[in-house]
Amino acid sequence: MGKRPNFGGMGMGNMQNLIKQAKKMQKQMAEEQANLSTQEFVGKSADDLVVATFTGDRKLKDLKIAAEAIDPDDPDMLQDLVIDAVNKGIQEVEDATQASMGKYTKGLM
Repeated sequence: MGKRPNFGGMGMGNMQNLIKQAKKMQKQMAEEQANLSTQEFVGKSADDLVVATFTGDRKLKDLKIAAEAIDPDDPDMLQDLVIDAVNKGIQEVEDATQASMGKYTKGLM
């Protein structure tokens, strides 16, 4: 009869318990990610001239540009407003993801 593998002093019961806990945590993470994906996150530029709306899975869902933001003599201003709104929207998603998922990934990296 061969020797049973030694899992660092961990008995088979403890190993099965660890696997059970890992599966439970994996299920909870999937539920949290699904919940995030149903939410909307908004980034706004100065004076709300450009508003970018994202889904929780970082997809741009809507982009609203106020008429007064469109100046044919200053296209750079509009570009800056769009970049600002998009970056703020993405940051909103990142912050919510970290708040929700960070408890699972803390210390892994």
